[in-house]
Amino acid sequence: MIYLKNTTFIDWQSLDFKETNILIEEGKNGKIQFLDDSSFKKLAPINNLKTIDCKGKLVTKSFALGHHHVYSALAKGMNAPKKNPTNFYEILEYIWWTLDKSLDKDMIEASALSTAIACAKAGSTFAIDHHASPNFIDGSLEIIAKAFDKVGVSHLLCYEITDRDGMDKAEKGLSESENYLKNRQALIGLHASFTVGNESMKKAADLMNKYNSGFHIHVAEDLYDQKHSLENYGKRVVERLNDYGVLNSSKTILGHCLHIDENERKLIKNSNAYLVQNTESNLNNNVGYFNAKDLGDRIMFGTDGMHSDMLRSAQNAFFVGQGFDNINYMSVYERFRMSHNYLSQNNFAGDGENNLVVLDYKTATPINKNNFLGHFVFGLNASQITQVISNGKLIVNNGIVTTVNEQDVMKFSQEQAVKLWAEMSK
Repeated sequence: MIYLKNTTFIDWQSLDFKETNILIEEGKNGKIQFLDDSSFKKLAPINNLKTIDCKGKLVTKSFALGHHHVYSALAKGMNAPKKNPTNFYEILEYIWWTLDKSLDKDMIEASALSTAIACAKAGSTFAIDHHASPNFIDGSLEIIAKAFDKVGVSHLLCYEITDRDGMDKAEKGLSESENYLKNRQALIGLHASFTVGNESMKKAADLMNKYNSGFHIHVAEDLYDQKHSLENYGKRVVERLNDYGVLNSSKTILGHCLHIDENERKLIKNSNAYLVQNTESNLNNNVGYFNAKDLGDRIMFGTDGMHSDMLRSAQNAFFVGQGFDNINYMSVYERFRMSHNYLSQNNFAGDGENNLVVLDYKTATPINKNNFLGHFVFGLNASQITQVISNGKLIVNNGIVTTVNEQDVMKFSQEQAVKLWAEMSK
């Protein structure tokens, strides 16, 4: 068990501040107790208790990342593509589809370990990931899961089903999804409507219903997705998904949703599905700006593989949104925390109350319930995180990951990155 002394605890839902001590039980169903000194002293001795003095620090619920791509972890600093992309489809073709086809077992493991470390150090104890490795499909999700388990970050994974590499690969994607779902909590991943034909879409929807799961899919990230859907299916992307019953599931995650019309917004708002916003990725790919108008409040944040820092993601969404969205202090925080609601509503394990983050936030101005959101937008950042507790286990202490040797992981990842870049250049 862990005992946090002298904390300033911030309730993530009410934003109430409380000066207290916290006793933390380990396990996915572990509880926390708020105790004063006298109450703690009355407890029976606790074996292997780790005590951490949090005087002058903030303690609150850790973070959950709504949309990630482990497979992009080894991309930073890679060579320029053989051909310079001129539109979104070419960005996929010349960069990301070249990268994911080059991944092998060791590259996937290195990507997952380094991503889990990055999540942990940035305060996220839960990550929802969307994976693709067309030339290493079988068993790829379990490799990622074991890497995340090793670091101590909970997860909700899926494999990206797509027809873009042929129907045999689409079938392998469906099989990998089902095999993984038999043993782990997971979603049914699809790339995007424009790479999934009716046959694969129907099989994926059947799989979703069989396992009471939901889709995790990119939606109208670029206008090309809508153009393709209208030309090939006579309907818009969200309408097509709705016809397959995808929006009925509260486990469904719709990524991006940039180029959607009024009817699609209405369908999403009146559905059970959640939407995940990825501001920095949208900027990087120059595909447009997110606008929450008429979409309801089931909107959460992701990073789309750009990084693993949810504070950064939220703050950039707030600043970019001043010109394109109806985002404000309260709604940016609500979107930041919406992933917890998603996980709780759907009974996914690993995001209980014993997931906490400790921040050594030195501020020149007072901080309290009434002005916390101003500090959230303009003050907090990942470098202030000193401890991270995941399912009651200390996985980051004094900014250092405790569960794996970070230096060894980074050495392994750099070796695999060099191999990946060489493969991409062939």
